[in-house]
Amino acid sequence: MKKHYRKETDCLNCGAELQGKFCHVCGQENLQIRENFGHMMNHAISDYFHFDHQFFHTLKPLLFQPGKLTNEYMAGRRVQYLHPVKMYIFISLVYFLLLFKTGNEPIKATHTKDKAVTKKELDSTNKVLDNVAKNPRMPAFAKAAIINAKKNIDTAKRHDTTDTDGEKSLINKSYLLPGATHDTTYAQYLTSQQKLLPKKRDGFLKRIYHKKAFYYKEKYGSRAKEVFFEEFKHNMPKMMFLMLPLCALIFKITFWRNKKYYVEHLIFTFHLHCFLFLFLAIIMLLELIIPKSWDLYDWLNLAATVGIIWYLYRSLRVFYNRSRWRTISKLIGATFMYFIVFTCCLFIALLITAITL
Repeated sequence: MKKHYRKETDCLNCGAELQGKFCHVCGQENLQIRENFGHMMNHAISDYFHFDHQFFHTLKPLLFQPGKLTNEYMAGRRVQYLHPVKMYIFISLVYFLLLFKTGNEPIKATHTKDKAVTKKELDSTNKVLDNVAKNPRMPAFAKAAIINAKKNIDTAKRHDTTDTDGEKSLINKSYLLPGATHDTTYAQYLTSQQKLLPKKRDGFLKRIYHKKAFYYKEKYGSRAKEVFFEEFKHNMPKMMFLMLPLCALIFKITFWRNKKYYVEHLIFTFHLHCFLFLFLAIIMLLELIIPKSWDLYDWLNLAATVGIIWYLYRSLRVFYNRSRWRTISKLIGATFMYFIVFTCCLFIALLITAITL
């Protein structure tokens, strides 16, 4: 569809004198102010397919030519490729949607009080299982399952405690948040802390974490851990985005002799994580498509591991232009630092989730 351009040669956005259909100062197209529905949709669709063209044009060097995309971008050849930040946001969104595809249960923030499982109820269940096991026609595998069930009940009975009614009840420790204390109340936790030597007591942040853990247990009951990890999963993309500047700093420290600017390491980091997320998303899609009866999951995981290691090595060698063995040694050092930083960020994300939920 033909576009309708203005006859005037002044830019409506910045006022600069035009020398063509686009402003050389701000880049705005010199289109008519009043355009019909067809022209408006044509403009929107052309912008969309421009993004689409850039994205698919970026995929080839991103997937199959490690390091080239960053070199092209830093050389100034950028129009045909998607911007690194825009590409990262799009790919990471797809990746985390696939990664957390099982976490689709809505969180209900309603107060639910869990019914305590008493020792009397467990004894009654034991008697029922004994009566069933006495049946001579009971298959061997069913008797084995009953024996395992009785063992679990006996284990639960050994970890009982007293509830508010004075009746023996069980604390389901699976409700506890990761690293939370096994004390039944926050007051009991504080009392236990007072009995310890000052050097062995929990610090300020840990006390806040335990206080929040009791709050979750009281508010969400048996769903406390589920709610916690659901919120933590929502914080993972934010954590990974904050990891990018730290990862770029690791590359700057590791390859400090290359005399590259920090922003160059940052662009390389964006491209590297785009590949990782896209590659892992493809692997997850293959796992969803391939039938389980084919038993190819182990081979897919092996192929993913080998592919990622090769890509990391090749991209570092192309972008930083170092020798083969020097690149391998730098890769090992950067990977070690990355996992340390990743573990610290993971702990901080867990702590922030606990404090802010």
